[in-house]
Amino acid sequence: MKKEIIISGFGGQGVLSMGKILAYSGLMDDKEVTWMPAYGPEQRGGTANVTVIVSDEKISSPILSKFDVAVVLNQPSLEKFEPKIKPGGILIYDGFGIINKPTRKDITIYRIDAMDKAAEMKNAKVFNMIVLGGLLKVAPVVSTKGVEKALRKTLPERHHEMIPLNMQAIEEGGKLIVKM
Repeated sequence: MKKEIIISGFGGQGVLSMGKILAYSGLMDDKEVTWMPAYGPEQRGGTANVTVIVSDEKISSPILSKFDVAVVLNQPSLEKFEPKIKPGGILIYDGFGIINKPTRKDITIYRIDAMDKAAEMKNAKVFNMIVLGGLLKVAPVVSTKGVEKALRKTLPERHHEMIPLNMQAIEEGGKLIVKM
């Protein structure tokens, strides 16, 4: 199993931390991983993306031009990465950030209304974990046990009380994602 994933959106949406948690989760599950972030100088409000590869075997290169899975959280990301999904691949988008819907017919498209769910949970900081839960539902590249271990590794200890809420957000994301 090898999945080449791009996650993209505005800075401040938790794109890079979602990728980091996904990569750490792969390590916790004894997988081979690469994590390659890219963001503009704006950081908050500018575009950001992260490429994560999770594999059972050695990864030859972290540089990709085509992806198995694209998670897009805003319109510019959809326009940039929809054409770069391999035929038969997966596109996941947040309903809040997309005006012009995806159009490809040779990929599987999922919508997740993570922004709405984060508002319902009264915590905007879990937005990215809701999206991650949706991703893991349709492309289970890592285990939820691995994610919980990764959260313990990546979150500062003072934020460990947030881990149950993050795990709940992942569970909600899995329930929320819908095939279009």
